[in-house]
Amino acid sequence: MKKLSELYKGYPDILINDIKTNSKEVNEGDLFVCIKGVNKDRNEFIMEAINHGAKALVTNIPVIYVDNPNDELASICSKFYDHPEEKLDLIGITGTNGKTSVASLIKDLIGEDCGYLGTNGIICTKFNKKIKNTTPNSDKLFKYLDRFYKAGCKFVSMETSSEAFLHNRLNKIMFRVGIVTNITEDHLNVHKTIENYISCKKRITNHIKKDGVLILNTDDKYYKEFRNSFDNILTYGKNNADLEIIGVNEYIDKTDITFKYKNKLYNITSPLLGEFNVYNLCAGILGLVALGNSFEEIIPKIKNIKIPSGRLEFINYKDYHIILDYAHTPDAFIKIYNFLNKVKKGRIITVTGSAGGREKEKRGEMGKIILENSDYVIFTMDDPRNEKVNDIIDDLISKSNKNNYERIIKRNRAIKKALELAKSKDIILIAGKGDDNYMAIGDKYLYYSDRETIKNIVDLM
Repeated sequence: MKKLSELYKGYPDILINDIKTNSKEVNEGDLFVCIKGVNKDRNEFIMEAINHGAKALVTNIPVIYVDNPNDELASICSKFYDHPEEKLDLIGITGTNGKTSVASLIKDLIGEDCGYLGTNGIICTKFNKKIKNTTPNSDKLFKYLDRFYKAGCKFVSMETSSEAFLHNRLNKIMFRVGIVTNITEDHLNVHKTIENYISCKKRITNHIKKDGVLILNTDDKYYKEFRNSFDNILTYGKNNADLEIIGVNEYIDKTDITFKYKNKLYNITSPLLGEFNVYNLCAGILGLVALGNSFEEIIPKIKNIKIPSGRLEFINYKDYHIILDYAHTPDAFIKIYNFLNKVKKGRIITVTGSAGGREKEKRGEMGKIILENSDYVIFTMDDPRNEKVNDIIDDLISKSNKNNYERIIKRNRAIKKALELAKSKDIILIAGKGDDNYMAIGDKYLYYSDRETIKNIVDLM
């Protein structure tokens, strides 16, 4: 036996037991040499050799050794794309709910100099492309940032998921502004405990530049967990906040708001609906304040805000309302129904489900909220993955004795039934998928769109 460093100077002190050229003969601790025979190239069997226990390879394919390839990925990508993260002012938004809305409205408030990256894709004046993950892996993330820079963007407003922090996708990324919208129990299938989940969210403070700003919601249950984690903080909320929400009047097509900032009152009308969007707007306004804009400069720009696709989006048809929303947590449904119950003039009919392969613990509470706030519910599929839809629905109804529901497994049929049931002034809430363009069934992503389904059904009615 010899150490690899004795065979090749400068390489690790890995103990080599033997040398093999046949991958099937490799044992734990062997050195696998990728020679080329008459009919076979041993490079083709590298993975087999590794699976058999090879500790090192001799090959004519360039190999770079690092202690942790996961941690190295961001550094490689940053160098490959000439450090685009250093050429842009980045605004990172994390939290359980509101990430998409806040990131989108910051883009709208800044204007054409700003790109958006998140659930709805990568968007700027030059392109609009769907992406798979809210916060992509580093190989995609730095490629997208480079694309924003080359498109002329100076800012990028981006969603940052808890899983992105957990899997170190944001290595090398430093934000000029970091925003935490709120924390409720979610993704516990990944994080296991709320403490782990909060710990991941708090990592955003490690990704804010020293002269940057952290923006927090003082009315959030876990605000105190974050307030001492960074020096330069701006806050919003109804009490003891830099930007104070004084009054809110909600309508079905607008929201009138009174803010207080630096002892001065501001009355504005927002196109965003629901009190939860007042909080999202506050986060966005402070995001621009942190970038050096005055409050007086920001207020006129509020009229430029567009309602994010699939986020409490009204689709008017005949004399009733269809609402498309991404809600998939108990907290999100509570906020939506709080708004709908204030503005409704007829019934609320809800079409929704719950994703498979995700935390089952939330389903019973979420189903109870849906049943208690709806006149009628149609439970259906929502990315069931490897679970049976009926089993998911059983979980959703498990904490309620109400029977104001039915099951229609196929989502397009469930939506059709809801539209057939609708009467004048009713509200149909179609929740869970938002603007997604897929349905996850088994290990496949099949094309599906709530928006297209609604249009196709309406066109035939």
